[in-house]
Amino acid sequence: MFQIAPARTGISFVGAVLALGLASTALASGPPADTTVSVDPPGASLALERYLAGVANNSPWSEPNTVLLEIDASLPRLAERGNLRAIRHWSERQTPDYQVIRIEGGAMVKQQVIARYLTAEKEAAATPAASVAVTPANYKFRYLASSGGTPVYAFQITPRHKRTGLIKGELWIDGATGVAVHEAGYLVKRPSIFIRRLKITRDVSLSDGIPYLRATHLDIDVRFAGRAELTIIESPCVPPLSTIIAAQESGTGEQSCKRAKQ
Repeated sequence: MFQIAPARTGISFVGAVLALGLASTALASGPPADTTVSVDPPGASLALERYLAGVANNSPWSEPNTVLLEIDASLPRLAERGNLRAIRHWSERQTPDYQVIRIEGGAMVKQQVIARYLTAEKEAAATPAASVAVTPANYKFRYLASSGGTPVYAFQITPRHKRTGLIKGELWIDGATGVAVHEAGYLVKRPSIFIRRLKITRDVSLSDGIPYLRATHLDIDVRFAGRAELTIIESPCVPPLSTIIAAQESGTGEQSCKRAKQ
C-alpha cells in the first residue's frame, strides 16, 4: 500500500474534508433507530417502507463483502489526475483493507486525494452507522415525484440536526425493491472553514432487482486550492476473496476480481 505524504498547504484541506466529512458518509449503513414515517401517495409510502426495512440488511458494498474499487480523482486547478484500482476486503478487526492492483497519476492527487479517501473509508467503519443513516431518526422525508415504468419515487431529505456526515438533498427509491438508486445533496455541516461546499452524488445500478454497481461522485470546493473531484465505482467481487487470493498467488491477480455484471 502506498503511503500518505506529509500534508501540503492548501491541498491538505482536501484531505481534511475526506477525513472529517466523508468518514461519516462513505460506508454508512445500519439499522434505523425509528422507522415511523408516512407519506402520500400510497405507492411512495410503500417504497419508503421497503427502503427503511432494507436499511438494516447487509448491503453488497459493506462488511463482509469483497468489492472491486475504482477511483478517478482530479485537481483541475493543478491539472493533476490519478486513478486507483483495488480490491477492498475486511479484516478481522472489521476495518477495510485494500489490495492495490494499479495506481497511476500525479503524486499530489495520489497522496492527498486518493490516499486520503481510503483513510476516510477506514474511519467511516468506526463511525456509528445509526448516527448518519438516511432514516427518520436523522431525516425528514417529503415526497416529490415519481417516474418510470417501474416507478422510482423521489423524496426530499432534510436533516433533523446539523451534524457532520448528514446531507440535504434528494433520495430516489426503486418502487419494486426499495433500493435507493440515487442520492444527491450537500453536507449540511462543513468539516472545515476552508471548505466552501461539498456535493455528493451516488447512483446504484440494478440487474433483476439486485444492485451490481455503485457510482459516487464528490465535488469539493476548497478555499485557496480550488476544486477536487472524485468518482468512486464499486462493484461486488466475483469470485469471492478466497478464490481471488489463490488466483493472485498463481500470478493472475488483476483478472481474478471481476464485476458481478460486465
